[in-house]
Amino acid sequence: MYSKSGAKRVQENHSKLCFIVTNFSQAICGFHLKLSSAIASSVLLNFNIWLGVEPDVVTFTTLINGLCKQRKISQAASLFHEMIGTGYQPNLIAYSTILNGLCKTGNTKRAVRFLSMMEERGFKPDIVAYSTVIDCLCKKGLLNEALDLFSEMMVKGIRPNIVTYSCLIHAMCDSGQQKQATRLLNEMVDNNISPNIFIYNILIDAHFKEGMIFEVLDIVNTMGNQGIEPDVVTYSILVDAYCKKGMISKAEDIVDSMKKLGIEPDVVTYNILVNAHCKEGMVPKLKILLTR
Repeated sequence: MYSKSGAKRVQENHSKLCFIVTNFSQAICGFHLKLSSAIASSVLLNFNIWLGVEPDVVTFTTLINGLCKQRKISQAASLFHEMIGTGYQPNLIAYSTILNGLCKTGNTKRAVRFLSMMEERGFKPDIVAYSTVIDCLCKKGLLNEALDLFSEMMVKGIRPNIVTYSCLIHAMCDSGQQKQATRLLNEMVDNNISPNIFIYNILIDAHFKEGMIFEVLDIVNTMGNQGIEPDVVTYSILVDAYCKKGMISKAEDIVDSMKKLGIEPDVVTYNILVNAHCKEGMVPKLKILLTR
């Protein structure tokens, strides 16, 4: 048994040691630009010699994160499995680090398998984990696989969030599935998740590209009913769409409406107008437009 003073010294030393270990682990991140599996292994092997303590989950996760930032995902995954083999239980940060690394390097199949592995080890993936993989699948053009994972998630009772819906709606629009995207938007609203301006802009752009003017107007009306005001991106999409259809006067009217509402056109908006007027040989009119 320690005396009161002895117990206090032990506690103080333990606190100091924890502080050193934590800061040492964080400092390792500073070397991630030159980090390799060999250096990571050296750090782990010498951790006890340098500090007199064993490495912990934070140490492993920090090294794994450094390898992931170097896009050395295979080495990061090996270190992750070494951590488990050594008897350490990965935490949410460790799992998320590997999952993000797999997705950022385009390892979609491994990311999907990793979700299953998490469950097998008794660590249930949350909506952030699922959304990360769904986004990865969507960006790879694997919309059907993303929808399958979405359905699997729903069956397990995991409620999608705005990020999940945004990934799927964007992917649907990119693949020309505007009607399905609109249905998903309605499902989103039914689930009491309010779409943001980013999602509406994706839908407006996709519908305009397909010449679905009336559907665009419906989307804009829906935005208004939900109290979401069009932003400069929304107006630029409309200006671009009308210019591409040769309806330059209509595009100019939209720019005027923007200004009246206190929304200043940005360089994208003006570039669209400049390009359209030059193509139509309307340079003199362009000068008037830009100076008024």
